[in-house]
Amino acid sequence: METITTDLLVIGGGSGGLSVAAGASQMGADVVLLEGHKMGGDCLNYGCVPSKALLSEGKKAHAKGKASKADYKAAKAHVHKVIGTIAPHDSVERFESLGVRVIESYGSFKDAETVVAGDYEIKARRVVIATGSSPLVPPIPGLDTVPYQTNETIFELQERPDHLLIIGGGPIGMEMAQAHRRLGSEVTVIEGMKALGKDDPEAAAVLLEALRGEGIAIEEDALAAEIRGKDGAIEVEAKDGRVFKGTHLLMAVGRKANIDKLSLEAAGIETTRTGIKVDASLKTTNRKVYAIGDVAGGLQFTHVAGYHAGIIIRSALFGLPAKAKHSHIPWATYTAPELSQVGLTEAQAREEHGDRLEVVRFDYSGNDRAIAEGQTTGFIKVMIVKGRPVGATIVGHQAGELINTWALALANNMKMGQIAAMVAPYPTIGEINKRVAGAYFSPRLFESKMVKRVVGAVQRWLP
Repeated sequence: METITTDLLVIGGGSGGLSVAAGASQMGADVVLLEGHKMGGDCLNYGCVPSKALLSEGKKAHAKGKASKADYKAAKAHVHKVIGTIAPHDSVERFESLGVRVIESYGSFKDAETVVAGDYEIKARRVVIATGSSPLVPPIPGLDTVPYQTNETIFELQERPDHLLIIGGGPIGMEMAQAHRRLGSEVTVIEGMKALGKDDPEAAAVLLEALRGEGIAIEEDALAAEIRGKDGAIEVEAKDGRVFKGTHLLMAVGRKANIDKLSLEAAGIETTRTGIKVDASLKTTNRKVYAIGDVAGGLQFTHVAGYHAGIIIRSALFGLPAKAKHSHIPWATYTAPELSQVGLTEAQAREEHGDRLEVVRFDYSGNDRAIAEGQTTGFIKVMIVKGRPVGATIVGHQAGELINTWALALANNMKMGQIAAMVAPYPTIGEINKRVAGAYFSPRLFESKMVKRVVGAVQRWLP
């Protein structure tokens, strides 16, 4: 067995691990990267990229009218074309060209300072665990006897489901529901609690109404108690006795951290219910080992893994103090309409700030570009404390793009005046961000007796 000594060992070739490996190698560190499955990880192969490609094809089919089974096959071909176009950027060849030594094998800890991968024993000054997450498949009675899909298999399905049952009413479930509905499938979403339960309920209601309007059945408070049937004829029985019938089943109830192959105990690395235990600097209980992205048990988004990578570069390469914070991390559900959030929701802000909180909003129906394009469903609301935004919620056309402004504002502790000072081109959907800032200042300017007295005095003084 060959022994390798290196500055930095990265376990996992998904978005976070690749960002660390590329950055560290280009800055002069000796880097070894382990990936036992597919370079690019879940995001490229089973997550963000294929799901957005499928949603795009669903949008096209929806625009032209009734979708055919040929449209479904074409959509899947588009998905794989998109993956194939992006894959070279995440390939072994590219990373080797950057100076990274790539070993195509899983890694596991032999002891606190050694990782074994294939025929290699690797000793590194610092180790970064970036193994991501996998679909969580709960032990529902009967599920082990029925064929089902997860996000790791659904994009390989070539024949359009006649009626897709989706267990899980979160972002993944809703995106797949709309994509398949627009591509011609009947769709039933089965959610044990409330659909989109982690989002602002007022905004979620707008999206759920739109999805139901497209013919998607969304069944809430329907905890799956038993699954039965066979390929093409599947039944899901809820705890309250409701029975839902379909031809295909997709499990979309959440994610679990990929830690099983790592032998973390051998390295003295503790875990939690959701993943690897880390501190604010993303260090594990083994001080030479970091964990980033999904496996760290926090927010499970590709852009969080990328953000974590920057923290690691600062800490592991330069020895500088660096801590991760997540109050400025945005997220979005890419349905139509889109739903996005950054910082505190209204309910969270009221609980944390009480009477100091101000909430301002602006409706899409007041935006001229939205009117011109027939995209008037939705609103933005911003939670403000002492003139600074602490959260923003957007539901509507391009919400995932609009939230960037508020992510910038929260990351830099900006004031509402700085947002109001922005000049947006007319007519754009982006004006919504400026208009909601105007909604914050309008009562202060137009309803203030002091302002009116000052204006009156100045007018009398002016020649």
